Amino acid sequence: MFTGIVLDVGRVQKLEARGGDVRMVIEFDRLDPSGIRIGDSICVQGCCLTATELLGKAFAADVSRETLNLTTLGDLRDGTPVNLEPSLKAGDALGGHLVSGHIDGVATVTAISGDARSQRIRISVPADLARYIARKGSVAVDGVSLTVNEVDGNEFGVNIIPHTQAVTTLGRLTVGARVNLEIDQVARYVERLLCASSNVGSSYVVL
Repeated sequence: MFTGIVLDVGRVQKLEARGGDVRMVIEFDRLDPSGIRIGDSICVQGCCLTATELLGKAFAADVSRETLNLTTLGDLRDGTPVNLEPSLKAGDALGGHLVSGHIDGVATVTAISGDARSQRIRISVPADLARYIARKGSVAVDGVSLTVNEVDGNEFGVNIIPHTQAVTTLGRLTVGARVNLEIDQVARYVERLLCASSNVGSSYVVL
C-alpha cells in the first residue's frame, strides 16, 4: 500500500528483455538504500513492483507482459525519469490517499495551461473509468496523489502546484502524454456495495 506522495524521481538505468518479460533496473538519489530489502514493494510511476535485486543506489524489478501491455511501463526507455515511493509502513504519515499501485487504466493529457505559479492539466480517461472520477475526489496519476478540480464527461482537471512540478515527473508532462491512472479505492468499494445491495433487494422481491 502507498500514499501517492512521491519520495524520489529515479531513472531507468537498464532494460533487459527476458523471455517476453522485462528486467528493469532503476537508480535513485534520495531513497535510503538501507531501508529497501529484496521482496519489498516499490511504486514506480504508479505501478507496484517488487525489488528482486539491490544494486547500491539502484534496484532491479521484473515487469510482466501484462504490466507492460496495460500500463505506460512498456513505454519506458533508458534514462526515463520515474516517480518512486516505497510501500507504506505502520506509523507512517498518510499525506495523500491510499494507493494500491494497481493501475486501472492509461489516460491521456489533453491540455496544459498556466494558473498563477501552478499548472492546470486536463486528462482524458477511458469511458469505463470516467464514472469513478468525482469533483474534489482523489486520483493517482503516475503514482502522484491529486485532487480532482472538475469533471467534464470523460475528462477531468487537476492543479499541479510548483512543489509537485519540481519533485515528480508531472512537471515534465506534455499534451498527448500517456499517464497511469488509479482511481480512488473508495469508489470501487462503494460501487461493489451498492451492486450487492441491489442484488439482495431484487432476490428478496422475487422470492
